[in-house]
Amino acid sequence: MATRSMSPVAAGVWIAVLVAVVVASNEEGDALMALRHSVKDPDGVLASWDPSLVNPCTWLHVTCNDDNHVDRIELANMRLSGPLPPELGKLEQLQYMEMSANSLQGPIPSEFGKLKNLVSMDLYNNDLSGPLPTTLGNLKSLKVFRIDHNRLTGPIPRELSGLPDLATVDFSSNDFCGTIPTSGPFQNIPLTSFSNNPRLTQGPGGYDANC
Repeated sequence: MATRSMSPVAAGVWIAVLVAVVVASNEEGDALMALRHSVKDPDGVLASWDPSLVNPCTWLHVTCNDDNHVDRIELANMRLSGPLPPELGKLEQLQYMEMSANSLQGPIPSEFGKLKNLVSMDLYNNDLSGPLPTTLGNLKSLKVFRIDHNRLTGPIPRELSGLPDLATVDFSSNDFCGTIPTSGPFQNIPLTSFSNNPRLTQGPGGYDANC
């Protein structure tokens, strides 16, 4: 029985899709390798992150979705130290960033505002510092945002009040200042989520970011 060969058009579409997947996988692998090069890893938990592989879906502590895009980073309590690289903002399909209980330092990159599919960001119990980037207000899928027990400063960006699904938040034990937002999702956030920020106040009056 004769076999049907793929038409040139169908073959072209298939090749284009394959190239797009490989390119995206390489970009995501590059983003994760930027993290590996940025941090100190005394226990070698990132040793399996091999840039010579086609995509990072086989790496430990990384999970991919059905389309072979990185959708989860699980690096909590791994004794990692050093700064978060801005390249992580290229992980467009990322839904869960779990990097709590390490010794991560420096600011939260403004490029994290590009993680449009992010549902949960856990960066608590680190040594992060500097202000929260206003670009985090672009994370419309964000439900969980826990950054307690760091050294973060400045006001809580008004832009976060526009996150429609934000439900679990912890800003406690930092050095935030100004007033606690009360609009949008912050109407339902308990005050304990803002505790141990000596320069952060609860009204009365409108939102104040001048501090």
